[in-house]
Amino acid sequence: MQGTYVDGFLLVVPKNKVAQYKKMAAVGKKVWMKHGALDYKECVGDDIRPKGQGGMKPLSFADAAKAKMGETVWFSFIVFKSRAHRDQVNKKVMSDPAMNDETRNDKDMPVDMKRFYYGGFKVEVGI
Repeated sequence: MQGTYVDGFLLVVPKNKVAQYKKMAAVGKKVWMKHGALDYKECVGDDIRPKGQGGMKPLSFADAAKAKMGETVWFSFIVFKSRAHRDQVNKKVMSDPAMNDETRNDKDMPVDMKRFYYGGFKVEVGI
């Protein structure tokens, strides 16, 4: 699915909260897609501590997220037509009842919000 704007997320989820996070992410996917996102992916780290490539030693996602033993690193992204489209979709998402469940307690979030990284990216290659 093609798009020209991507919201990207890097986050840490304790291993004992992965099932809870996946359940929450499934709701998120449903809501974002319902309101017009082009694609929605939640990716758990598999090979995130690179050993080096061609003499270059890249920094790892695990280091960037300050992941500890017993934690998983996730890279997630949502694809949109444009930044304006992202803003329109996100406005609808934030007012959707599924995203405003009053029974949800922020203290029970499966994500360490102090290590939750987010950014909006304009696609330059691969359009």
